[in-house]
Amino acid sequence: QVQLVESGGGLVQPGGSLRLSCAASGFTFSNCAMGWVRQAPGKGLEWVSTISNGGSRTNYGDSVKGRFTISRDNAKNTLYLQMNSLKPEDTAVYYCTKYPVGGWSALPDWFANSYNARGQGTQVTVSS
Repeated sequence: QVQLVESGGGLVQPGGSLRLSCAASGFTFSNCAMGWVRQAPGKGLEWVSTISNGGSRTNYGDSVKGRFTISRDNAKNTLYLQMNSLKPEDTAVYYCTKYPVGGWSALPDWFANSYNARGQGTQVTVSS
């Protein structure tokens, strides 16, 4: 079955950096777009970023654009999220997501609503 295991979260000071990883198994990783969503305390899920199956296309939510970079290594079945210039409002549980095989869309809502699997999450806390 599909397994998505996030790692790399932790406590970081404002302005700092973290790199999250997501180890994927149970499906053909290179056939699927992948992404990240997050959930801050007391709030709903927020889409963060999505990358196409081959890695050539990426999209970001407005709140992280210019600070976060999504990437993938299809040989290692691993997804990454490099987070720079972190702010306290980035504090959240970050989840790795998987999209259906071959899926991609130009519609912004698709990225937030069309994934079909999500990992257990990793906590990121930005605080001094």
